[in-house]
Amino acid sequence: MQPLEAGEPQNIGDYRLLGRLGSGGMGRVYLGRTAGGRTVAVKVVHPHFAQDEEFRARFRREVAAARKVGGAWTAPVLDADPEAPVPWVATGYVAGPSLTQAVAGHGPLPDSSVRVLGAGLAEALTAVHALGLVHRDVKPSNVLLTLDGPRLIDFGIARATDATASLTSTGVSVGSPGYMSPEQILGKGVTPAADVFSLGAVLAFAATGTSPFPGDSAAALLYKVVHEEPELSGLHGDLRDLVLSCLAKSAAERPTPREVGERLLPGGAAAAVRAGWLPGELVAEAGRSAVRLLELEAASGPVPFTRGASAPEEFGPAPTSSGDSEDGDPVQRSRRRSCTVVLAVAGALAGVTLGIAFLPPLLGEEKPSQDSGRGSGQPSSSAPRAPGGGVPDGFLGTWSGSITEAATDQPHGTATITLVRGGKGEDVLRSTYELMGYKCHGVGRLESATADKVVVVDRPDPARPSTPLLCSGESSELVLTRNPDGTLQYTSPSAKQGKPYGTLRKR
Repeated sequence: MQPLEAGEPQNIGDYRLLGRLGSGGMGRVYLGRTAGGRTVAVKVVHPHFAQDEEFRARFRREVAAARKVGGAWTAPVLDADPEAPVPWVATGYVAGPSLTQAVAGHGPLPDSSVRVLGAGLAEALTAVHALGLVHRDVKPSNVLLTLDGPRLIDFGIARATDATASLTSTGVSVGSPGYMSPEQILGKGVTPAADVFSLGAVLAFAATGTSPFPGDSAAALLYKVVHEEPELSGLHGDLRDLVLSCLAKSAAERPTPREVGERLLPGGAAAAVRAGWLPGELVAEAGRSAVRLLELEAASGPVPFTRGASAPEEFGPAPTSSGDSEDGDPVQRSRRRSCTVVLAVAGALAGVTLGIAFLPPLLGEEKPSQDSGRGSGQPSSSAPRAPGGGVPDGFLGTWSGSITEAATDQPHGTATITLVRGGKGEDVLRSTYELMGYKCHGVGRLESATADKVVVVDRPDPARPSTPLLCSGESSELVLTRNPDGTLQYTSPSAKQGKPYGTLRKR
């Protein structure tokens, strides 16, 4: 788990946030706590989903259905706000490693643990399917291991993104390569049998340490799932036969979850869990997870509850951790900030992952200055002054225009920039970027200037806070070039931000 950073909310709904657990294709996950002391995982969808009305409607329906899911082997949905500016859902927090983390740290599970794992998950899916639901994303990172048995998590968001207009148009599928059923990959309709296929792949991973459909790319994994037989060389006996039946290409040939559970443990998972189901090293890890929760509460100290921001600032992929998290390796993200907006359109990778585009640096409108030695509206500056290379007269003034991302050729809203006199190293630019009513503000420091080109690097404007939902925080370069017709060409060479561009006209 990572600490909250500047700009991230202290509260979501009625939950005080203690830290960030992770991030993935659908949203960001925080560790939260109620005023009464219950620990929860709060998952907030990425803001671009919030702009899709079909997604909102589906999210509303799926969260309502997910609230009904109960039983010993799931993390219950406790609360949600589908109507928030960026929807969120809170589930019971599970203090234990994911199956992905357990196998990576300690190797494959012993046969007895695999059987309890499979029986518990089979019972969870039986309950889910009885409600008319299909999980659609059963995978190792969505299976958590606790002393009280396995837990299947991540209800409500993955299903809500399935078949929405915006995602379908970019070719995004809900699920994970290597664990999705053939019919899910081919878009032939998803039934409870799809979850059984995923369960079989999860059991193979737990028993062998590798996916039954290994590959170096998402495209290769998807092809193998559809066209090739699984690799089960590490499995033997009746467990191998069961997994093979779950991985049948035809949905009709797969067993039901109830049949899977009976073949694994005829007496059910509960008795085996009470007798102790995890190997010693994982018992110790699960215990440490519980202790860390107590230490975190002690370290966090009293923080008053307020009805705070309903969604966090949107950043790039965050480190993942134990608990309710997505796949991914821990990384330390830069703490640099700028005023960029997360766009509502993004590209797809291999048909199964959704990228997030970042808008160019956009700052704020000019403000009166008390510095009589500089032009009216000159931004205040703490940067050292440097002689020469000042902003040419032809660039001075306020300019505005629409911005487009070169990577997707999609519109990114309207930019308004104001350039004032100043030299290299001084703040010479303020601007505002507006998208669907959201605004980001900041100031730009002059890097270089010629008669035809001005280069600035932006940072947030502390005097005019930006919309916390959609303004990310990474510094980037902005290049302004004079066109023959007197307009300004606006470009940013940042590939991470999609190389945005636009034409600005003087007001």
